[in-house]
Amino acid sequence: MEPADCIFCKIVKGEIPCAKVYEDGQVLAFLDIAPVTPGHVLVIPKAHHADLFALPDSLGAALLAAQKRVGRAVMAAVGASGLNVQQNNAASAGQVVFHAHYHLIPRREGDGLRLWPGTPYADAAGMAAVAAAVREALASLE
Repeated sequence: MEPADCIFCKIVKGEIPCAKVYEDGQVLAFLDIAPVTPGHVLVIPKAHHADLFALPDSLGAALLAAQKRVGRAVMAAVGASGLNVQQNNAASAGQVVFHAHYHLIPRREGDGLRLWPGTPYADAAGMAAVAAAVREALASLE
């Protein structure tokens, strides 16, 4: 069930306008109103799902196919040489609209945009400990 105040659900229903670039039976893609770079597109499932973890696996192929198709078109349209695909889950990860969505951000060599600073693990043992913890968590989900 969708929340009454979900802006993306309102866009899907046509209650709020958008600069639509792609639509099929399950997916809608439109320009972000506050783009990181010109051509920044949001790809969303039409059905309301709060985040990646709420998305049914059955939507995966449709969302990926739309990202690939729209991503290629955006790059061609704006002359980009690369594309970032970003998806945020939960407020602490930067999610602002709690309807699953993917950002397609066109990039150019030397555009100065840095999305995240990488920090290496202090040592191999620390990296191995995190890998072991993730494997343990995966095993507990099975």
